[in-house]
Amino acid sequence: MKKVAFYTLGCKLNFSETSTLARLMEQQGYERVEFNQQPDIFIINTCSVTDNADKKCRKIVREAQKINPDGYVAIVGCYAQLKPTEISEIPGVDAVLGAAEKFRLHELMPTFVKVPNGQPAQVFNSPIETAIDYHAAYSLNDRTRTFLKVQDGCDYPCAYCTIPLARGKSRSDTIENVVRAAQEIAERSVKEIVLTGVNIGDFGVGSGNSLLNQQPETFLDLIQVLDEVAGIERFRISSIEPNLLTDDVIRFVAQSKRFVPHFHVPLQSGSNRVLGLMRRRYKRELYTDRVQKIKQLMPHACIGVDVIVGHPGETDVAFKETYQFLNELPISYLHVFTYSERPNTTALTIKPTVPGHIRAERSKMLHSLSDKKRRAFYESQVGQDATVLFEEDVTEADRRTGIMQGFTENYVRVVAKYDPLLINEMLPVHLTGINTDGLMEVSEPEAVLEIH
Repeated sequence: MKKVAFYTLGCKLNFSETSTLARLMEQQGYERVEFNQQPDIFIINTCSVTDNADKKCRKIVREAQKINPDGYVAIVGCYAQLKPTEISEIPGVDAVLGAAEKFRLHELMPTFVKVPNGQPAQVFNSPIETAIDYHAAYSLNDRTRTFLKVQDGCDYPCAYCTIPLARGKSRSDTIENVVRAAQEIAERSVKEIVLTGVNIGDFGVGSGNSLLNQQPETFLDLIQVLDEVAGIERFRISSIEPNLLTDDVIRFVAQSKRFVPHFHVPLQSGSNRVLGLMRRRYKRELYTDRVQKIKQLMPHACIGVDVIVGHPGETDVAFKETYQFLNELPISYLHVFTYSERPNTTALTIKPTVPGHIRAERSKMLHSLSDKKRRAFYESQVGQDATVLFEEDVTEADRRTGIMQGFTENYVRVVAKYDPLLINEMLPVHLTGINTDGLMEVSEPEAVLEIH
């Protein structure tokens, strides 16, 4: 039995797909092991949102060679689709699989051969136009919560983004299939599912039903049906575009049984002029309306924001607009991305470009603003009662200090005294204060055996 190890770079969607690829390999008789356990085969699932992701891929290949110089290395994912020739020339890489081929990994593996030093890797990479099939995926046993893929690809031609070139057009699963997957996950005693995709608000586009000219399913249809799935305590929406986050979706989450009050809504810029340059499909006024609607119906909701700094055309004035806009919004945290030039994107034609040191300064300012926003949000939650799902993953530092962590329904990270009986359990707690690390402390949760 050959041993195979996986390494995932990038988003929740990649984690769901890696886990599914691993299960397919196990079904073919391979043994999944950790990356440092001398595997015979290394599979690296890549991202290519930024130039940094490309560099990380090269570093992981070097680490694989150190662990097992004779190990077979295959690269899949977005970077593999975008730059197959470049990757094939990285020393140590033996195979490159594009978007249409990665879910055939288990079928193609028997045909792979170790590439002699100095020779390019085998490349299995079709044009992105051929990536039209939808492949269901979900993660298992990697983290306490499960990432369930419901949609793939994107029809939005944002100026800075390579995702449509790496994953193809928008396509979706059907509600029937998603529900079946959720039920399978529930049988594994998973308490929380995170719905993930490239553009999940587009759910229904390119699905089996829409291709059969039946009434297209919608994201609202999906979450209404999932809310009735027994065995899952929580559903969380990973990220949804503001123009697709409708009043109906917000109202439904506000009164649902299982969907939690946590929204991650990409903004990218608080300047309407820059949003136009980015080819985004909304203006800041719509974004304000979405945030206000959420807070009106769910005052304790957590709202996360994606924002890009240093995009071509982002002047000092435009950045100040973004900073002030975010500072005044009742949001909870930021994911800050520094703009990175990507080949074949229209942003490369936009002038003026922003110097690297200014991009870094703006990123630092927004990271500081994020810390401030998160602190303010946590402070607003002190004294509240909440339910925490305690994490299976315990860091070495946590073990030394005897603590464990978990998240409330509205995504407040809490710490409590370590108790193995609490792992993967959802328990009521009282939020008492914020510690020196910025994490929420709670009143001691009752032991599981006392509750049940």
